[in-house]
Amino acid sequence: LKNEGVMGFYQGYFTTVMREIPFAFVQFPVYESLKKQVALLQGKEVPDAIPAAACGSVAGGFAAAVTTPLDVAKTRLMLGADAEGVAYKGTLDTLSRVYAEGGMRGLFAGVTPRVTWISIGGFVFFGSYEAAKRVLLNYLP
Repeated sequence: LKNEGVMGFYQGYFTTVMREIPFAFVQFPVYESLKKQVALLQGKEVPDAIPAAACGSVAGGFAAAVTTPLDVAKTRLMLGADAEGVAYKGTLDTLSRVYAEGGMRGLFAGVTPRVTWISIGGFVFFGSYEAAKRVLLNYLP
């Protein structure tokens, strides 16, 4: 608050939104496609909850990997400045500076823990969603 005011709490917010939109545009179509393929393999119209959860895990992990550069930019913007104290000036500036410093490796820093964490979350989220949907469809008129 002292240095940046209330807006300091929102550092990286725009980049977070920019990361979430492509993430969702990748995750949901991949999930639906995998779910259809698994249902065909199971000989069902809709796959069971656990295989659907596995589809969610794969879709989330893939989307996480593809959007990692935006996550790196978001994190750097939230930090505010690089190691030398030079402030970042926005998403594109941040991405270009990260690339200049570390190339593709820099843009994909942290991809393994990000993919791991989001894959676990995708398994839980989509598995729960499919199980709840099945229960509600069976018991509601």
